[in-house]
Amino acid sequence: MKAIICTKYGSPEVLQLKEVEKPVPKDNEVLIKIYATTVHIGDTKIRRLEPGMGFVKDILFKLIIRVLIGFTGPRSKILGMELAGEIEAIGNKVTLFNVGDQVFAATEMTKMGAYAEYKCLPETEAIAIKPFNMNYGEAAALTNGGTMAMLVLRNTKIQRGQKVLIYGASGSVGTFAVQIAKYFGAVVTGVCSTSNLELVKSLGADKVIDYTTSDFTKNNETYDVIFDAVGKMARSHVKKTLKKSGVYLNVLTSLDSVKVKAADLVDLKEIVEAGKLKSAIDRTYSLEKMVEAHRYVDKGHKKGNVVITVGHNNKD
Repeated sequence: MKAIICTKYGSPEVLQLKEVEKPVPKDNEVLIKIYATTVHIGDTKIRRLEPGMGFVKDILFKLIIRVLIGFTGPRSKILGMELAGEIEAIGNKVTLFNVGDQVFAATEMTKMGAYAEYKCLPETEAIAIKPFNMNYGEAAALTNGGTMAMLVLRNTKIQRGQKVLIYGASGSVGTFAVQIAKYFGAVVTGVCSTSNLELVKSLGADKVIDYTTSDFTKNNETYDVIFDAVGKMARSHVKKTLKKSGVYLNVLTSLDSVKVKAADLVDLKEIVEAGKLKSAIDRTYSLEKMVEAHRYVDKGHKKGNVVITVGHNNKD
């Protein structure tokens, strides 16, 4: 099968298209024929070991990543943590899925493996039937950003009518957060750059602030919840903007070592099928164009999600 191999940390050019052995499912595993995966910030941070969170945090991040994933390069040579596709084969003890099921799934950070034509996963991992009203690319994009947004906001127990501000509202997590906060009944303000104002409005934000021309911390408004969906603000920066009982959330710290579960994907699927949640897709590349896709994401200007199509069956 075709796969993108990463043998060392570095620039996008360390990613190489190779022929590797097709996996065979164990007794408790399903074999997924992958039709779509994604390139998100987490993939690029692992690939380049340049998290950009500050000197001390960067050193700690690099040390943790090297211990968990590999010192000179990833132990699991195939990156990618989001996928959607069709189950081609199942192990003889699998009971939750059938051959032919259309699914979307998240892999663990330490195992990854979605940058390939096929992936085996235990049936009890984060796998769910794909929403009927999403194509494979849209479903793949949902598994990470959508889950993070939902879990962070749901754990906060947002009440209907509360004022929620999403900083970084045009990114992967941010685009989902705007919609999920609206789903929970919040009055949502999105903060993004000039070029992304219309996108964030289209996702249902009640108000959009252009951070290049206006500082939301100086507009005399206070919020019940401020969610930094890109992990670039300190709590001290927004303290005066929060109500006395307000909650500050940060995508990098509000979910410590969270592991996506199948039940989380099912919850997202229900919201999608109710017409309340969609994936914002910026660009789509083929598997063969993975280096180009990583270069684009490295620039830090993507809107929503970048999808990779795996073309062995030309599925959308």
